[in-house]
Amino acid sequence: MDKSRADKFREEREKLNDIVMKYAGINTKRFYNIDWQTYQDGALSTKTKEMLGLVASLVLRCDDCIMYHLVRCFEEGVADNELEEALTVGLVVGGSITIPHLRRAWRAWDEMKISGKPGKSGVHSHE
Repeated sequence: MDKSRADKFREEREKLNDIVMKYAGINTKRFYNIDWQTYQDGALSTKTKEMLGLVASLVLRCDDCIMYHLVRCFEEGVADNELEEALTVGLVVGGSITIPHLRRAWRAWDEMKISGKPGKSGVHSHE
């Protein structure tokens, strides 16, 4: 059975993060830590923050970032209707140029729902 897009993304991201950390100085490590801390529960839940990250990623048209936050949204139990509203915000803010990214996001979401798993996430930073 072929690996899902989410699994392939996760594996590649893990490998690349390992390489980054091999060479990372204190400032890069601090940035990764700030990125991770930002998405922890606070006044806003992790789930809400991941949806915000997804919206920002869609507007910026960052495919890796979209996939990362989509996987995290799946892991955080985001419902289809919540995802639809979040992606619609991104579409309205980002405009029609985000539609190809929206299509790929829904394809990946559908695949995760069918397989029942998103792939495991590790270090938070998606940069």
